Amino acid sequence: CPMHPQIRQPGPGRCPICGMELVPATSSSGMDLDELAVRIEPAARRLANIQTAAASRVAVETVVETIGALAIDESRQATIASYIDGRIERLFADYTGVSVAEGDHLAVIYSPDLYSAQVEYIQSRNSLNTARPSGLEAVRGAQQTLMQNSRQRLVELGMTTEQLEELDRTGEAKSRMTIFAPIGGTVTEKLAIEGMYIKTGEPIYRIADLSTIWLLLELFPKDAAQVRYGQRVEAEVQSLPGEVFNGRVAFIDPTVDARTRTVSVRVELLNYDGRFRPGDYAEARIYLPVGAEGDVFDADLAGKWISPMHPQIVQDEPGDCPICGMPLVPTTRFGYSEEPIAQPKSIIVPRSSVLMAGTNSVVYVETEPGRFELRPIILGPILKDRVVIRAGIEEGEEVATDGNFLIDSQMQLAGKPSVIDPSRAIASGKKATGPKSIDHVHVMTLTGEAGRQIEQLYDAYSRIQRTLARDQIPDDSDVDSLSVLAQSLVADPAIGDSLQEQLVEVVNHVELLRSDDLESIRQQGFKPISQAVIQLASRLRGADAQQPTTHLYCPMVKGGKGDWLQLGDVSLEQLRNPYMGLSMETCGERINLFPVKGHVADASEESQTERKTGR
Repeated sequence: CPMHPQIRQPGPGRCPICGMELVPATSSSGMDLDELAVRIEPAARRLANIQTAAASRVAVETVVETIGALAIDESRQATIASYIDGRIERLFADYTGVSVAEGDHLAVIYSPDLYSAQVEYIQSRNSLNTARPSGLEAVRGAQQTLMQNSRQRLVELGMTTEQLEELDRTGEAKSRMTIFAPIGGTVTEKLAIEGMYIKTGEPIYRIADLSTIWLLLELFPKDAAQVRYGQRVEAEVQSLPGEVFNGRVAFIDPTVDARTRTVSVRVELLNYDGRFRPGDYAEARIYLPVGAEGDVFDADLAGKWISPMHPQIVQDEPGDCPICGMPLVPTTRFGYSEEPIAQPKSIIVPRSSVLMAGTNSVVYVETEPGRFELRPIILGPILKDRVVIRAGIEEGEEVATDGNFLIDSQMQLAGKPSVIDPSRAIASGKKATGPKSIDHVHVMTLTGEAGRQIEQLYDAYSRIQRTLARDQIPDDSDVDSLSVLAQSLVADPAIGDSLQEQLVEVVNHVELLRSDDLESIRQQGFKPISQAVIQLASRLRGADAQQPTTHLYCPMVKGGKGDWLQLGDVSLEQLRNPYMGLSMETCGERINLFPVKGHVADASEESQTERKTGR
């Protein structure tokens, strides 16, 4: 049965499940093309409505849509409280919502304690001024101390510098004190009324500066993992339909809420015109440009300086944040590129073309009219209606988008690999591996101790590479250095998450370099470490780096992945093959040259592969 391949009969008839007419099992493929493909005849193709679409290489951007609520910026709030016991005689800001400026007078408090303290200060000052210069030094010192303590007590009771200067000038004690606004903003709470008595520390007003507003969002952990500090966010406020406002991510909660299983994300919006009102709802869209590996890029922040507290403050040069006064920091601290770069393009296919069963993912590629080949793939980010393909197909290849389940059933009928068990296809694909592909080369400079350590790691790796090229076991000291440096850099916050994964690969395989079996060292230890180190060198070098690095490849390495790295601009005569040793020490290909610093526009285009086979 074309629809239910488990139904097989020795003669013609109909399927007992769907009633379709049975077809000869041999006709599903026409002729035995190979173990990874079937041929679908034009009539069967039309009947099954098999459709195809070309895999394309485009810049992919996913959008996370969510809702949130506007809230007051907690860092821009102030509580006006009484420093003294007393009675409120007058409130100038006499209703909630009134706007006040910094230094405005807010309230007048009557306090006998304040009056007594002022009298004490005036008397101590007068005593000091009228004391005879010929008096005892100890007595004069005591009077000086008494006056200073009396003045400090007035400061502790809330008198401002201007009020103290007026007291010194007039010498007249007052039982009433005016309280001034420490910041400008809006009175969000009025907690006292005229005539009431209050105690020390009891709040009178709460004031908020609404020139910036928080937009509080809740994201699923998977979405929150792609968001970073400074990411651009578009918001549409419920009370202002049709208008789109821009903000940037200011905080990502490091924990997941145990009740809602979401992650809180805070966005800062500028509100100089006062159009946003705390408590209003908003719809938010976070745009996430996605690379083949899931990396996120933002060209607007490349090479910029950003406030560590207020991400909407972005400048081209160093300086101080005009809001909080903190020094601006380079955006590279948060994982953004040092120089403007184009967003990497990724191979994408329609979501319907991918068949998944457990951990297996395959597509069917039409290599020629009517011939559909099973192709195991490695998935990248799965978007709404598209899927990013990290490996398995190339740009322009036609993949089946409709009717691919029927194609898979034909593969099962013929006893060939299918989505249920693509192991033979996976094994076949591994035989044809080439050099490691670096889609985007952009070498950034790592300063400080981390920069010195990354260069020492490359040196230790290089010594091990040269040792293997001489058919010798690596020195324990070099293995120890590689292990210690990799573990130290993994814990360094200056290293981005994607590069930390490469360092983890080094840590996980470095102990496999300690063996008496040279072939085991090369295949199980050095090979995966080389894959990671090549990725590191294409993205990161220390500030003291003096020479570039060369990516080399040997196609004769058993199992493929015969890549390695050598320091310097290495020619074919200078390469030393760590996998083949002295028997074929100059066998290899020059794949790419990674600079000490900077950007290579397209590694796949600029790489001029040279080949040489040694004996």
